[in-house]
Amino acid sequence: MDSSWVVIANYQYSSEAQIFKGRLEAEGILVYIQDEYTIDTDPLMSHAIGGVKLKVRQVDRDFALEILEKMPKYSLTNEGEKIHCPNCNSTQIHYFTTIQDFKSFVAFLGSWLVAALPFYAAYEYRCEQCHTKFKKI
Repeated sequence: MDSSWVVIANYQYSSEAQIFKGRLEAEGILVYIQDEYTIDTDPLMSHAIGGVKLKVRQVDRDFALEILEKMPKYSLTNEGEKIHCPNCNSTQIHYFTTIQDFKSFVAFLGSWLVAALPFYAAYEYRCEQCHTKFKKI
């Protein structure tokens, strides 16, 4: 029996990986998260080292990928319903952070200079279909 571990997904933050780890473990799959403490210590390193890696045993790979495919990839409301684009009514909505104005840039730069995480960031939803950006649901 092959007991080697394979990467099935990469995430920017360990909190994202923990959500998927919990779902896979609920199905009885052994899961290992690599580089989570490195990213938690210095989140700016995430892209440099390839993010937080979600690993499963080779024998569980296909089943784990099947489970991950069934999980929602797009933003949901607090009630678990899909968010709709106000422009085209699509449900393929992503939630992301961005530095888009002078205030957020100055806050980001100031926190970067003192080697801390950014204290201010703008959060927006973006429609994957029509690329409309909006703040509130």
